[in-house]
Amino acid sequence: MQFPLVRPEFLTKIVTPLEAVACVASLRQKGAVVFTNGVFDVLHRGHATYLAQARNLGESLVVALNTDASSKRLGKGDDRPLNVLEDRAALIAALASVSLVTWFDDDTPYQLIELLRPDILVKGGDYDMTTLAETKLVLSYGGRAQAIPFVSGYSTTALVKKIRLG
Repeated sequence: MQFPLVRPEFLTKIVTPLEAVACVASLRQKGAVVFTNGVFDVLHRGHATYLAQARNLGESLVVALNTDASSKRLGKGDDRPLNVLEDRAALIAALASVSLVTWFDDDTPYQLIELLRPDILVKGGDYDMTTLAETKLVLSYGGRAQAIPFVSGYSTTALVKKIRLG
C-alpha cells in the first residue's frame, strides 16, 4: 500500500528573511515576539529545552538559523554543519515551541534583528549579553535581552565526538 506524500504543516513555519518581516508583524499582534538564533546542527534535548524556555518568555518564538556557509565560519570543523540548512530548518520547525524559522548568512544575526525588531532577544548561557551588538540594538528600541542557562551535559560538538569515537 502506498500513501500519498503530504507536505507536513510545520514546513509552513519556514520563511525567507524578507517574508519573516511580515510574519513577525502578524505574530506581534498576539504578544511579545522572542528571537533566538544558532546552527542547531544535530538536534538534542538541550536544544529542545532551550527553545521551550525561550518560547515561555513571550507569545511566539522566531528561530534564525545560520546558513551552511555562516555555520562553517564559526570554526566548529570543516565538516560542520552535518545537516544542511533545509534539514535543520525542518527539524526546528517541527517543534511545538517554535513559531517561525528563517535564516541569515552573516556572521551574526544583527541585520536580521534590525529588520524583525523582536521584543526579546534570547541567547544561550555561554554568551555575555552585555558584550553583544545585537543586545545593544534590541535595547535601543525598547526590547530586552536575556541569556538562558544551558542544560548541562548536552552539546552537539560532544555528541559528534562521541559518535566518531564509536
